[in-house]
Amino acid sequence: MAMMLIMTGYTDVPARLGESALSDGRLLGWAEWGPLDGAPVLLCPGAATSRWLGFGAGIVEALGVRLVSVDRPGLGVSTPAPGRTFSDFAGDMRQLCVQRGLGQPVVVGNSQGAPFALACAAEGVASALAVVSGADEVARPEFAPVLNADLRGLVERTECDPAGAEEFFAGFTAEAMWDMIMAGSPGCDRAVYQDPEFAAGYRRALDEGFTQGAAGYARDTVLAMGRWPFALDEIAVPVDIWYGEQDTSHSPDNGALLAARVPGACHHVVPGIGGALLWTHAESILTCLLEKTITGQ
Repeated sequence: MAMMLIMTGYTDVPARLGESALSDGRLLGWAEWGPLDGAPVLLCPGAATSRWLGFGAGIVEALGVRLVSVDRPGLGVSTPAPGRTFSDFAGDMRQLCVQRGLGQPVVVGNSQGAPFALACAAEGVASALAVVSGADEVARPEFAPVLNADLRGLVERTECDPAGAEEFFAGFTAEAMWDMIMAGSPGCDRAVYQDPEFAAGYRRALDEGFTQGAAGYARDTVLAMGRWPFALDEIAVPVDIWYGEQDTSHSPDNGALLAARVPGACHHVVPGIGGALLWTHAESILTCLLEKTITGQ
């Protein structure tokens, strides 16, 4: 059912909300913005946020983009899938693309959604990919010397005792996530996050993300914080990797190593912004992606 659009500076409420039944009976919740016949763009949202938080208010309509965001299993309205893997997620997206008529969509991975988007690219679900302020593979040994002590401890805990780490992350709440995001963000990002309408939307998405408890977020975090099982050097679709220059929380080197590991990836580092890049530079990100689907480069 179509919903009234309420425009904000960065995002708006979904035009369409729904749930799709997967082959094993689980439900997958999704939200859409933009025209139904637009160019499909699949969003893998950030940590613990539901399908509700999109990006590119007004821009998706102007560019003719059909933006689709998904609740990962256990978040929002999507049925939990204990023990799920990155490959399981890519399989879910493959089913959703068939059911919703998305073909082989462009995929955007934001923050903790980045490795899930990369899994989609590695498994042939995506026609092109943008990693935006992506959670990097912090478990790589190259990063160990530069991680702060707290993060290094969590990475080591996840590697040595993944079940225990998952139990620890399952103690998080929407309020704790919001506080962590605010505390870890530079002023240029807080100016976006504290915009009253954006903050209301972000906090709603966090509240929905934790509707079923924190188990879904915990599983996501253990997967994202461990070693990634997919081969980045075998990704064969066009890839853009975007980071804000002032982003101190997603990648130790603003994605330089990540970009070097993906064949032909374009690495963009944007001055004057940090992790809020998806919302402040939505038009550049989407335009660049759409051009790549046309040229294949």
